[in-house]
Amino acid sequence: MALVRILVDGYSLLYNWPQLAPGQAPHSAAARDALIWRLTQYQDATGIPVTVFFDGSGAPSGRPTAASSAMVEVLYSRKGETADQMIERAVHRFGSYGEVLAVTEDHAERDTVIGLGGSAASCGSFIQDVDRALAELGDEIRYHNRRERHRFQRRRKAADPNESCEKTRSS
Repeated sequence: MALVRILVDGYSLLYNWPQLAPGQAPHSAAARDALIWRLTQYQDATGIPVTVFFDGSGAPSGRPTAASSAMVEVLYSRKGETADQMIERAVHRFGSYGEVLAVTEDHAERDTVIGLGGSAASCGSFIQDVDRALAELGDEIRYHNRRERHRFQRRRKAADPNESCEKTRSS
């Protein structure tokens, strides 16, 4: 069954991905923005919608206004609520639509998600998936650009056959 959504414990992933925002604290707005940007790229590469959950208690006052969309949704927990609780509710709600994947380093949370019928991944394995998907997309883009460049050059030569002769004479 195909994944219908990936549910990410944002701070768990940030603590396990320090090279994403070097020199930034995992709870900083810059680190959150870097994570959201990378997850947006991943969503673009895979087509799988992503929801990132952050504990609201860790967010600075006047919560950040990260852009949220249907494909990459960013949610903060309310006071007295945790990102884990929000993930569990989401697993339960999305379960009838297909498989959901929860990404967290919390073993108990992964067990709970699996018990609710979802799938779970460690942050390390998810980071590898993200890196692999983005590398594959980069390869595809380079291949496409190279093919288009050659196609353009062939059309240009076919449109002006004298151009190559003039270049040869002037050399």
